[in-house]
Amino acid sequence: MIYDFDHPPDRRNSESVKWQTYGSDVVPMWVADMDFQSPEPVIQALLERVQHGVFGYPRDPNAQTDDQPQLRQIIVEHLFQHNHWKVDPDAIIFLPGVVTAFNLVSLAFAAPEGGVLVQTPVYPPMLHAAQNTGAIPQEMELTRSTDGRYLVDWEAFEAAITPETRIFMLCNPHNPVGRVFTLNELEQFAEICLRNHVLICSDEIHCDLVYSGNRHIPIASIDPEIASQTITLLAPSKTYNLAGLQCSVAIIQNAELRKRFLAARKGIVPWISLLGLIAAEAAYRHGNDWLEQVITYLQKNRDFLSETIQSDFPGIQMSMPEGTYLAWLNCRDTGIEGNPYQFFLDKARLAFNDGSTFGRGGEGFVRLNFGCSRNLLIESLKRMKNSLREYIIHNP
Repeated sequence: MIYDFDHPPDRRNSESVKWQTYGSDVVPMWVADMDFQSPEPVIQALLERVQHGVFGYPRDPNAQTDDQPQLRQIIVEHLFQHNHWKVDPDAIIFLPGVVTAFNLVSLAFAAPEGGVLVQTPVYPPMLHAAQNTGAIPQEMELTRSTDGRYLVDWEAFEAAITPETRIFMLCNPHNPVGRVFTLNELEQFAEICLRNHVLICSDEIHCDLVYSGNRHIPIASIDPEIASQTITLLAPSKTYNLAGLQCSVAIIQNAELRKRFLAARKGIVPWISLLGLIAAEAAYRHGNDWLEQVITYLQKNRDFLSETIQSDFPGIQMSMPEGTYLAWLNCRDTGIEGNPYQFFLDKARLAFNDGSTFGRGGEGFVRLNFGCSRNLLIESLKRMKNSLREYIIHNP
């Protein structure tokens, strides 16, 4: 089937946080969901379930007595096909979302006296997990090179680990900076964490959205010793645009860690969305054609965006995303006074994500979601250009 990503459906009256948070004259280029319809097999599977007409409690997919392990096995096959990672089905735990998982990991393995280390700028819910659970927030800042690419200062990373540090939350592919960490980088993360007895919680929710020239490597797939100290988080939500259906996965290969994690979720996470489970199975089983086409479309959007930023916006620097459909734009040299997020919202009627919400290193940046039609991306860039031109005219 050939998918048409140039003409996505109108989302303004669809209970969309992306499209209904701001006024109707604002173009939303912020929260990380795509405007595209999900794969046709997913839609058909949901229609069949909806036509049944009864939406009672689903079975707990984490129950040991589950006699229908199809989804587990499908995920195992997907991970091997896409990442060459062999995972035992018993290592898979279902959750409503990775944000829930951040907080459960912090609750189970750090609170109340342990530290949770993150690398900023980073996805805001990762920043807040320690504080939410009474653990100790810890952070270090990624190093931005002159070309805008982000690197890790290894001495600073190890120095940020204290005797209180219990968890390092890795984001790979990284949101918002777009890095897909290399094998060498992942091995260095792992070596430092294992030597310091720090558990790795790896958010890999964007793992299927990686562009040519890059390869996603699950950190737990490198070595059994690393796997024994890693909790990996992923979901079909970013890959197949299913965020509203609330179905994610934690992969915990160490049985003792898995037991502690499951204990932490008792009374907090009772079950997973029925329709989320249905959609996840259909997506992982039948969504490869859609995924190949959407990555091709996103890469063209990314390249067009990068070329336009370089040619038309001398005051903005964009670090080329190696994965994700998110662009991290450095607006510090535009001459804009104050927060560029607020400037573009007020003057261009464009809604980006405010870089300052991603922690240290995010001030003066905005995050742009290019998981949209090319026409919408063109319109957004036109609004950006016009607003900056007007600003320069009135502020010579």
